[in-house]
Amino acid sequence: MKYVIVGTGNISHTYLQALQALPASEAVGFISRGKTTPAAPGALPYWPTLASVDRPYDAVIITTPNGLHHQSAIEAARLGKHILVEKPLDISLTAMDAMISAAAQHHVTLAVCYQRRTNPDNQAIKALLEQNALGRVYSADLSCRFWRDDAYYASADYRGGYAIDGGGVFMQQASHNIDNYVWLFGLPDRLHGELDTFSHAIEAEDHGAVVLRYANGMIGTIVASTCARPGYPPRLEVSCEKGTFTLLNDCISEWHIDGIDNPASLIPPAPDGGASTPNMSDSSRHEAIIADFERAITRGATPLAGAADARRATELILRIYQCRARNL
Repeated sequence: MKYVIVGTGNISHTYLQALQALPASEAVGFISRGKTTPAAPGALPYWPTLASVDRPYDAVIITTPNGLHHQSAIEAARLGKHILVEKPLDISLTAMDAMISAAAQHHVTLAVCYQRRTNPDNQAIKALLEQNALGRVYSADLSCRFWRDDAYYASADYRGGYAIDGGGVFMQQASHNIDNYVWLFGLPDRLHGELDTFSHAIEAEDHGAVVLRYANGMIGTIVASTCARPGYPPRLEVSCEKGTFTLLNDCISEWHIDGIDNPASLIPPAPDGGASTPNMSDSSRHEAIIADFERAITRGATPLAGAADARRATELILRIYQCRARNL
């Protein structure tokens, strides 16, 4: 498939790297609304709008700031182009529903790059949970103790705000991990959280802790922070009827489950996993998401991170933000 990448920020280069690694996929250019030529590796062309693209293409990859995703997605749908969106899908229920509706109306596929779902260990845990092989799940504790310096937040005036970023650490840095959590365990019946802003001059939260209660009785916790210097890989600890296990940066690091062999893959965890920097040098999981996206389109199937399912991560984050509003 041929792609136009909407946006020319740091993450757009990761997608370009992923496309260059896939022999049957190709980036034909970028959309940039800036007045200067973007730093586009490979000297690819750029256009100001999707409507002005003068080369054939099949799909778009949207890498604009969070709260602008719906604009390009709806425009692409109207042009009959398939859509892969950098996380999150968007920052409001209204925007997400408009995107999903536009994709359905124009018969195009809409997916989100929640690439942690492609990790073999996450997929193994997902299969065991769907088979009820672990028995009753008692607790699932997610820790996203990251670090971002002041220069990161100063790099764009919208960072750490609600209007464009959609929030702080929960919507931005921990969104991938929260999606994986919801993918594994679903949405809770109720939750309570405490959020605050401690070490950065931003509007939204840079630290928070949430307790979640599920219909099946499971008690979960999510801690997310960009104050935890120097930054630590995300960690998910699960206790269940058959025992306990731990995922460290999406790879099984501890396995104490009765009667089930450790399903850990031979793939080692990434050294940072976004713990201390937004920069990414490894595009392999983006390659996996793009390959899955193309398979879904070819087969008329739902992508691994289809929009309706990926929407739930933002829904949970917005519920968490209601806790802060209640506590002010």
